[in-house]
Amino acid sequence: MTIADSLRYFVPEIFLLSGAFLALMLDLFIKNKKAIGFFAILILILTLYLARTPPVPMDLFFGFFRLDVFTHFFRLTALGILAVTVLISLSYKPLIKSYEGEYYSLLLFMAFALILMAASTNLLALFLHIEFVSILSYLLVGFLKNDARSKEASMKYLLFGSLASGIMLYGMSLLFGVTGSLDLETIRSKIIDPPYFMISLISLFLLLAGLGFKISMAPFHMWAPDVYEAAPTPIAAFLTVGPKAIGFAVLYRVLMVGFGWMAWKWKPLLIFFSILTMTIGNIVAISQGNIKRLLAYSSIAQAGYILMGLAAANETGLSGVLIYLLAYTLTNLGAFTVVIYASNVFGNDLIESYAGLGRRSPFLAAALTFFLISLAGLPPFAGFIGKFFVFSGAIEAKQYGLAIAATLNSAVAAFYYFKIVRQMYLVAPTHHEPMTRSLPLSLALVLLSAGILLFGLWPNPVIELVKSSILI
Repeated sequence: MTIADSLRYFVPEIFLLSGAFLALMLDLFIKNKKAIGFFAILILILTLYLARTPPVPMDLFFGFFRLDVFTHFFRLTALGILAVTVLISLSYKPLIKSYEGEYYSLLLFMAFALILMAASTNLLALFLHIEFVSILSYLLVGFLKNDARSKEASMKYLLFGSLASGIMLYGMSLLFGVTGSLDLETIRSKIIDPPYFMISLISLFLLLAGLGFKISMAPFHMWAPDVYEAAPTPIAAFLTVGPKAIGFAVLYRVLMVGFGWMAWKWKPLLIFFSILTMTIGNIVAISQGNIKRLLAYSSIAQAGYILMGLAAANETGLSGVLIYLLAYTLTNLGAFTVVIYASNVFGNDLIESYAGLGRRSPFLAAALTFFLISLAGLPPFAGFIGKFFVFSGAIEAKQYGLAIAATLNSAVAAFYYFKIVRQMYLVAPTHHEPMTRSLPLSLALVLLSAGILLFGLWPNPVIELVKSSILI
């Protein structure tokens, strides 16, 4: 397809990119920077409206952008994540007023970058788009320029990210060296031959290491707790769901399109990484006293559960990956919204500060309880549907050891989630400041709480959408 033909199907992305540049220009002329935030939300909503399900899969821009139902699913997911991130950022007090306009424009650029990343089937395009997302992430993590911890976290993120990118790029170069191609489907057709089996296995492991960094998979997770704790809280919320969700989309496409023929080799590898990731995340989370750090280790453990679906590599498991990602996105964004709400009053993110929150703000405590129950995978919330599918996928694939390990880990996770619930309802308050209301945060909480409840009670529309989106 020529560039002119491709542009006809690229209208939502062009509109989004134009909006990002316009937001950057408006920052020069508008004094009330929050207006740029509302403008960013409008751009994201209109882009969602413009995005249409493609009638047939199409390769745009000479194969650098794959437009199919799978890409469309993650396009909608990325736009939704960024819309909520902008909404909760509007009431984040530490955000530097003079740079607020730049912040919102960077989030619009991030939405564009994530869509490009999800649509990549060419290794060169994939690397460029991953680096696009990474550079924006480094900037957003260090956006609080007067906060030494934020700048330190940004530097750590940069160093770890550069190492992961180098490892991944080396794996890509090996594949290009033996196949002479950067297209995943072409690579698959050429590396089936026995002489290339070992080099393709090494390349896959290197790609898995690089992408494992993006999804905070153990043992490539070391950066996550420090970065999530020190980053601006809306950015921490975004990092736990945005790059993670699209990182799983890329890993999904690489495994199923490029290496699906050797699933019998990478399935045991994913089972090992799944158990390792969920175990490390859950065990270390128990001892955390900072709620952002606890949610950081929780997000590592959640990556382990999502890996179960990929390891199963059957229809139920692969559907479970997308369902779990959507449920986790709604739930984790909601939990971090409560953290922003509370930290604006408490001035810190310590779990002990949540003592007596059930008496001081029943709405806030109830919302956080809902999100924690969903993260634990209990009905009637969205997290239960996600866990049901990935567990079912593992059992269908006869991976009983993985299912047992995940069950034990879920019990550990429930312990530290309900530790926070206990703090809110059974411990006397330590803070007595009035809980100030914030319309953007309240709106986000209502929407996300309703989302996880409706998803849990009426999951069929999402399940049908997912089943039409998966790649097998």
